[in-house]
Amino acid sequence: MNLAQRLEALRGGPEAAPARPAAPVPDAPAPGSTATPVAGPAVRPVPATRAAVAPAPAPPTDALARLKDRVGKALFERMGSRMNDPSLSESQLRSIVLKELDEVVEEENVPLSTDERQRLTAELADDVLGYGPLQRLLDDDAVSEIMVNGPDAIYVERSGKLQRTPTRFTSEEHLRRVIDRIVSRVGRRIDESSPLVDARLADGSRVNAIIPPLAFSGSTLTIRKFAKDPFTVEDLIGFGTLTPEMAELLHACVEARLNVIVSGGTGTGKTTLLNVLSSFIPEGERIVTIEDAVELQLQQDHVVRLESRPPNIEGKGAVTIRDLVRNSLRMRPDRIVVGECRGGESLDMLQAMNTGHDGSLSTVHANSPRDGIARLETLVLMAGMDLPLRAIREQIASAVDVVVQLTRLRDGTRRVTHVTEVQGMEGDTVTLQDAFLFDYSAGVDASGRFLGKPVPTGVRPRFTDRFDELGIRLSPRVFGAAEPTGAPRW
Repeated sequence: MNLAQRLEALRGGPEAAPARPAAPVPDAPAPGSTATPVAGPAVRPVPATRAAVAPAPAPPTDALARLKDRVGKALFERMGSRMNDPSLSESQLRSIVLKELDEVVEEENVPLSTDERQRLTAELADDVLGYGPLQRLLDDDAVSEIMVNGPDAIYVERSGKLQRTPTRFTSEEHLRRVIDRIVSRVGRRIDESSPLVDARLADGSRVNAIIPPLAFSGSTLTIRKFAKDPFTVEDLIGFGTLTPEMAELLHACVEARLNVIVSGGTGTGKTTLLNVLSSFIPEGERIVTIEDAVELQLQQDHVVRLESRPPNIEGKGAVTIRDLVRNSLRMRPDRIVVGECRGGESLDMLQAMNTGHDGSLSTVHANSPRDGIARLETLVLMAGMDLPLRAIREQIASAVDVVVQLTRLRDGTRRVTHVTEVQGMEGDTVTLQDAFLFDYSAGVDASGRFLGKPVPTGVRPRFTDRFDELGIRLSPRVFGAAEPTGAPRW
């Protein structure tokens, strides 16, 4: 079943949409739940009621905690160099650790109930094999983001809302061990000479860590969790992020090889939407993705994934996003997908868009389409080229075709609030025309959720002429017109 048929089913038409697995989907309320659905950035959380940020209870200081400390030290002494033996697989190491752990607990000769023994074993196994007290949060599908503000303060995001957890690290050293374990597994480092790092977990979750002296209140760790099952366009329509009409237009834009910039603030779901847009790229095209930390989950077969590299301990060997964009032009790409433009690589990206690499996709941090254009101007200036502002604006106006704006509203939901065409230059100004705008006039429901949705402005973008040339047909309803009986959807 093609996308047009699936979108028709979501509109309530006669076609039947393919069934999704029965696994929980992000921020989608269960029957009887009052939770607000949220198009979150990278996970499929279980519904949760809105929770205020409340102080967490004091950490336990019972005999079991003291026993855990003793057993942990004894376990590390017994394991020795086997902890870092590269010849051992994860399953083999786990088996050895659990066996040694049972022996250490027996030697302590402390009477423990079954529940206490299971708790002790699980916590120590997490410390040795996983990420300590964060492991249970990482395993919790309801959690979309984890924020550690020092060893005593751990917050999570559920359903777009922040909550403080009772989970704690035993000390700053304990937290540092977990951070070192995360970054060392992807060949990165963090120490006093290089006190901040971007990394990723084995499952692709994005990690940022910063330690003293830059982090005054203690080592700080932020983890944006990764979706095991990537979102589809149907998911985003179900969350209210997109409408079927908007999805049909964006699908046509990608198929027609228009250059699209996804704009939005932090945590608005830019990477999620970029992933969905990339799913519209036809099979048979060579796609090169370029990211600081690999997050995109493209489903096509012919994909080359490039990741930047920080400098080594001597300050050498760095490979920047800009280096990778330049190199990608020698790799015969049909499409270039840059995870985020945040520096001088924006100039190289615009030049690629202007020199035959149509259909490129990227994201930028900005609060509106107009701000997104201004942000691109600033980033191009960071390339160090002494270009006049008008020349930069002409590059942007000729390279970028569409800006898609994402916003996280007060109710915690992520919505596309603008689909805007970049029409060209008028004097020294880049001219923009909105094709879709979010309608706030519908107000909110009893739970505080916005009832509005993106609606067409009634203005037909100029780039639809390209659709006609390529034989791409849109439903008349995409731009707000009533659709004649029997009219095609494309």
